[in-house]
Amino acid sequence: MNEQGAIIAYIGTQTDNSGSEGIYVYRMNPSTGELDYSSTAAAGINPTYLAVHPSKKYLYAANTIEGEGQISAFAIDSRTGGLTPLNRQPSGGSKPVHLVVDGTGKFVLAGNFGDGSVCVLPVRADGRLGAMTDFIRHSGSSIHPTRQQGPRVHSVTLDPAGRYAVAAEYGADQLRVYRLDAERGKLLPAAVPSVAVAAGSGPRHAAFHPNGRWVYVINELGNTLMSYDYDPAQGLLLPKETHSTLPEGFTGPSFCADVHVHPDGTYVYGSNRGHNSIVIYAVDPDTGRLRLAGHEPTLGRAPRSFIIDPTGRYLYAAHQDSDDVVALALDRQTGLLRPAGHSIKVPMPVCIKMISLP
Repeated sequence: MNEQGAIIAYIGTQTDNSGSEGIYVYRMNPSTGELDYSSTAAAGINPTYLAVHPSKKYLYAANTIEGEGQISAFAIDSRTGGLTPLNRQPSGGSKPVHLVVDGTGKFVLAGNFGDGSVCVLPVRADGRLGAMTDFIRHSGSSIHPTRQQGPRVHSVTLDPAGRYAVAAEYGADQLRVYRLDAERGKLLPAAVPSVAVAAGSGPRHAAFHPNGRWVYVINELGNTLMSYDYDPAQGLLLPKETHSTLPEGFTGPSFCADVHVHPDGTYVYGSNRGHNSIVIYAVDPDTGRLRLAGHEPTLGRAPRSFIIDPTGRYLYAAHQDSDDVVALALDRQTGLLRPAGHSIKVPMPVCIKMISLP
C-alpha cells in the first residue's frame, strides 16, 4: 500500500530494563489524532533521542550508553516511513542524550550528558555518518550537590539560520554558544561564548521562535522557563524574563523536561515531570514575552518529551514512567489543550519526532 502523504511518528526509547525493542514507528490519523502501529527498528542500546534529516530521507538516534556513546543512522522508507540501519559512529563522550541535524543536512551535532561534551559528525551523500570533525569537552559545576558536580550537556540546538548552536550546559548552569563552520564541521566560540543562568537551574532544552529573534530555555532543576532576545548576526542571547512552570501553591517534587514553540509562533509549551503537566504560555507577537495561559495534565507519569504534530492540531506527550504516549487536542485560538481520547503503550519512551512523508 502506498502511504505517501502520511504523517509518521518515530518514538525513541530506553531499552535497558524496559522490554523495548528499539525505535517504534507509528502512522498518525490527522482527523482523529490516533497513532497506528507500523513497525519497529532495532537500533542498538538506548536509542533515546532522535533527529530527522531535512530531506526526510534519514533519521539519526543518540544511543545513550555509559562510557563511549554512539550515534546511529537510518534510511527512511519514502512509502511507509520504516527505518533501515545504515551505520553507527562513536559520539566521543559518555551518554549522548540529544542531537540535531543542521539545516543543510551536512552535519549532526550531539551533546553527551555523561561527561559534558559536544561533537560534530559529517553526513555523507548516502546518509551514513562519517568520523567526527569536531569534539569539545566542557568544564565547570554548580550548586546542586548530586546533579551538578561536573559538566553535563543536555541539548544542542541550532538557530533557524543554522549559523549558531546553543548547548544547554546543565551541570554548570551555562548556555554555551558556538558558531558552526559549515565547511569544515567545526564549532567555534561565538562573540559571547557563554551565558550564565541562575545557580541551580539546570538548563535542559532550548527552542527558537520561528522568527529567529527569541529563544526559550527550560530549566529542569529550577522548574522555570527563561526567554531571551536573540541577535542572529552574532549569536547573542540577551536575558529577558523567567517564569515558573508550576502552578501557584504546588509544592511536590517536579522536574522540567521539554520545550517547544507552536509552529505558528503563538504559544510556548513546556513539560513538568512530577506535576505531570504541560504548561502553556501565550507569546506577545511584538516582544516575545510570555503570559501564562494554563496547565493541562498529560494523563501519564513523567512527560520527558512531547511534540506538536505537523498540522498543529495535536500535542503528543511521551511518558517515560508510565510507558505510554498520550494525544492532547490543541485549540489553535486559545493554545489550550484537552484530552483527545487516544493513547498508545510504548516501553519507556524518551523522544518523539514526526514528519509528513513527501
